[in-house]
Amino acid sequence: MSEYVFEMKNITKKFPGITANDDITLQVRKQDVYALLGENGAGKSTLMNVLFGLYQPESGEILINGEHVKIRNPGDANAYGIGMVHQHFKLVHNFTALQNIVLGVETTKRGMLDLGKAREKLIELTNRYQLKVDLDMPVEDMTVGMQQRVEILKMLYRENDILIFDEPTAVLTPQETEELMKSIEGLVAEGKSIVFISHKLNEIIRIANRCTVLRRGKVVGAVDIEGMTKEQLSEMMVGRKIMLKPEKADVKRGEVLMSVRGLTVGGAKGHENSVKDVSFDLHAGEILCVAGIDGNGQTELVYGLTGLRGVGGGSILFGNDDVSGADIRYRNARHISHIPEDRHKHGLVLDYSIYENMILQTYFEKTVSHNGLIDNRKAFKYAEEMIERYDIRCAQGAGTVTRGMSGGNQQKVIVAREIERHSSVLIAVQPTRGMDVGAIEFIHKQLLRMREEGRGILLISLELEEVMNISDRILVMYEGEFVGELYPDKTNFQELGLYMAGAKRDVFAGGAH
Repeated sequence: MSEYVFEMKNITKKFPGITANDDITLQVRKQDVYALLGENGAGKSTLMNVLFGLYQPESGEILINGEHVKIRNPGDANAYGIGMVHQHFKLVHNFTALQNIVLGVETTKRGMLDLGKAREKLIELTNRYQLKVDLDMPVEDMTVGMQQRVEILKMLYRENDILIFDEPTAVLTPQETEELMKSIEGLVAEGKSIVFISHKLNEIIRIANRCTVLRRGKVVGAVDIEGMTKEQLSEMMVGRKIMLKPEKADVKRGEVLMSVRGLTVGGAKGHENSVKDVSFDLHAGEILCVAGIDGNGQTELVYGLTGLRGVGGGSILFGNDDVSGADIRYRNARHISHIPEDRHKHGLVLDYSIYENMILQTYFEKTVSHNGLIDNRKAFKYAEEMIERYDIRCAQGAGTVTRGMSGGNQQKVIVAREIERHSSVLIAVQPTRGMDVGAIEFIHKQLLRMREEGRGILLISLELEEVMNISDRILVMYEGEFVGELYPDKTNFQELGLYMAGAKRDVFAGGAH
């Protein structure tokens, strides 16, 4: 019997113009939590997609418990006990959790779908692993945290023993991340083996026992996690020392760029207001962060400011220009750049190339058009410059279709487009979501450069280190209201957490600051 639950030996996988995996060997033991670490586009997800049968390698072999196997598709992978939670969930949005979980392995009775036994088994699994899910709720109505629990239950329902988690915490709140870590510990205790892909070094040090580091498709090294520091791991990953906390000059607040008064925004599907009579000012030369536990109105606040949802009351002023009733294009063309929360839904047209996505907000401007027609040569040249400046890893340059890129590199396309539009105000929602430490360092430097140029940044982030490291001022949102105004140099994680949980609140008048 092999000491390894699975082995991938000398795996090479190529795409047009790029070698995603170059002669990679990976060996995982039973009950390992084995981390894969690397920059965006280093080949981590590709390697796991080979193991899961979504890709076929050009060369190499896979062994399960010492036996050579051929994994031609995800059905084969499931048959060998391999399950995967993908970076972007594979769920049918108008199906319930229960329907999604049994999809492909349905049980029938006299030719009819029988969900009774499936429900019993899933209730037992949710209780055993503390994975709280409403089995009858449509996926489209779920938080991302609950959607992820559905994906995990899909693996457990199929009784998979090898579980792959690809960027599992990229869209989770700190509280949901902690719940996931406890679930993983429970899975390992029951004999499961875990492959854990993440850019978050704290999580890898917390949960993993071994780690392989990839860089540009090749193995840099494999190490035991015990005794490793974040600095050592980040240097292995990027190939240079990383400044995990950016240097930040003292804030020099200028004029008010955006003034919000009494803003009210409704909830989804006509539910009660999610944003309730909030007021604040954003100044030139400052990074103002709205912090809070996910689901407390931050998303709806951004929708109201950007025009993605109509406001129920109040005003949004840029100077004397009240845009509270203006459409999205008006706001984007005159005042706002926006890095959205959902990069697939609101940030990219996935079947467009990089250069087409780069000009989504500016295709009608003279810089990339002539006599009403897009000048593809100019647009392509501009996109190539952004690819170079923002280190966007892509196989075919500006003509690369964004759907085939890694999540972190998709995010870089959006960040480059929105920062380089030079709007007076940038609304940045989770701007470094899914990015590696090197990319995070670079993006933080770009946001601080914007600040030095006298532009205003409204940052919405669930990453508390990001909030504390680059913000000048923090407004805490709880149940649709601002409950506190804090300054990073005068507070700490504990106090910020109390405000976020609603355990502490001030009489707040944000517009007066």
